[in-house]
Order: sequence, then C-alpha cells, then structure tokens
Amino acid sequence: MKTVAMVLFPDFLLLDMAGPMEVFSIANRYLAPTERYELSTIGTEHGALRASNGVSVHPDVHIDQADQAYDLLLVPGGPGAYSEKHPPLLDWLQSAVSRAGCYGSICTGAFVLGHAGLLDGYRVTTHWHYTERLIKAFPKATVETDKIYVQDRNLITSGGVTAGIDLALSVVAEDHGKKVAQDVAKVLLVVMKRQGSQAQFSPLMAAVAPHETPVTRVQNYMLEHLDEAFSIERMAGLATMSPRHFARVFAREVKMTPMEFLQSARIDCARNLLETTDLPLKTVAFKSGFGSVRHMRFLFSEKLGLTPTLYREQSS
Repeated sequence: MKTVAMVLFPDFLLLDMAGPMEVFSIANRYLAPTERYELSTIGTEHGALRASNGVSVHPDVHIDQADQAYDLLLVPGGPGAYSEKHPPLLDWLQSAVSRAGCYGSICTGAFVLGHAGLLDGYRVTTHWHYTERLIKAFPKATVETDKIYVQDRNLITSGGVTAGIDLALSVVAEDHGKKVAQDVAKVLLVVMKRQGSQAQFSPLMAAVAPHETPVTRVQNYMLEHLDEAFSIERMAGLATMSPRHFARVFAREVKMTPMEFLQSARIDCARNLLETTDLPLKTVAFKSGFGSVRHMRFLFSEKLGLTPTLYREQSS
C-alpha cells in the first residue's frame, strides 16, 4: 500500500487538492487491498483550514505530528501558495521530502517548493499564468512553460488546476499500469492524455505596452492589419528606422523578434475566431493573415500541439 499525503495551508485551492486525491481514491476501486493508496492530509495549522473558495477542510494531522515517510507528498496551489511563504511549512518540507519516495506540486504549489529550496536543479512547471514569475523567483530551476505536467527524477509538478488530475493519472499508470489509469479517467470523464499543452490556454502574445514608442506603433498597426503581408523592411519603414536597428530595438523592448510577435498575434487572432465564431477554416486563416489553411494548421501544430479543428472542438 502506497501512502499519498497532501499538505494544506490557508488559502489553498480546493480543486488542486480534491482532483488528484479523487484520482487515487477511485483507483482504489480497481486495486487489491494491499495495492491501494492510503490518503491523508497534513495541515500547517491546528483545526480547520479555509480554502480560497471559502470551504473549510479539517486535515488529518498537523505538520508537527507528520513524521511518516510518505511515498508521495504533494503541495497544492492557490493564493496562499504564491502570496505567502509559510516558514514552518518550508522547514517541515525540507525534512519531509528527504524521507519521501517522491514529492511534487499542483499548479502554483511549485512556489512553496521553490521557497523551500526544493526546485533547484530540476525541470518543473506551473500554471501558464505564473511561469514567468516562477522563472524569475527560482532561476536555478528549469521551468517548462507549456507542459501539462513534468516529472524529473523524484519530483513531479503540474500545470494549472485540473492538470493535477493529469499528474495523478500518470502516477497511477506508472504504479499500476495504463489500464487502471484509463478506468479512472473514464469514471472522471477526462481523457487519459490531453491533446496539446498548456500553450493552448495561454495567449502567445504579450500585451502591447501602453506608452507610445516607434515599436508600439508598429505593433498596434500589425494587430489592426494582420491580413496584410509584413517583412522586417516594411515594419522598419513604419517605425522610420533601418531594418537592423528596428529588429534590435524591437527584440529588446518586446522580448521576441518582430516575426515571432507577428506569428503569435496571428495564432491568437485565429484562436479567438475559432472560439467565438463558426467561420470556415479558410476564412479564419485569411482574416488571421496565414494565407492558407495548410500554413495555419502547421503553425497550430507546432506552437499548440493540436490542429485548428481540434482546437475548435476542445473550445466549444
């Protein structure tokens, strides 16, 4: 029997806890008694802890009493994970992880592990909205910005919220085989392996800076005329700069090349049209500036990991 523990703190995200724990609980229906998961919750405070949605949960044990060597130790995300540091929890985690067979985080729970010094030297991920923040906070970790979940040696981290279910299913598959994990996925009405990555949920293009500069003028012009053809020379002309100087200034200000910005803007435009309209793919491709469905399909597959048709189906 494997032991799985979830560490709870004030303002944790309830679904980050409930999703993975439900996966292990349902898996127990298909396992022999000696193979089942033993689930428990550990609290940073005595008594009930209030989740970010207002629901209170009474952990099984306080961290001062949790000295067991857990097979899997997980930390959920939520406002309490990325807004607070919880010093007693960080100290306890450092000791508990040394005894655990495997440890990990759901969503922004990665910040708790990071503050405990447990991400350094590992490949990790978190919710797409917080990847840049995680990169800046913990430069010794390698952050995978578009993965649903990442396993690196004895550390497993997941993307946002429901990605914790994907993480738990992967653990069940590794422990007991793909068939058991598939049975659990069917009960939960989720797919065993998602199409695409976190990139399909996050905008590829960063917002244009509010202050006006030659670069932002070009950016705004491109966004209003995505169906037109653009070259570095044309963009530079709009900014009244030489092509080389424009490319250098653009990359410095926007953190991507002009052509990367244009491509990302076109993909985001196409995504919006696929989500909000029933326009034919040919029209979507034209309005977004791809020129052809084939080109749009290639870039969608390359950047998002799925075709425009699958993207529309998953968004509807």
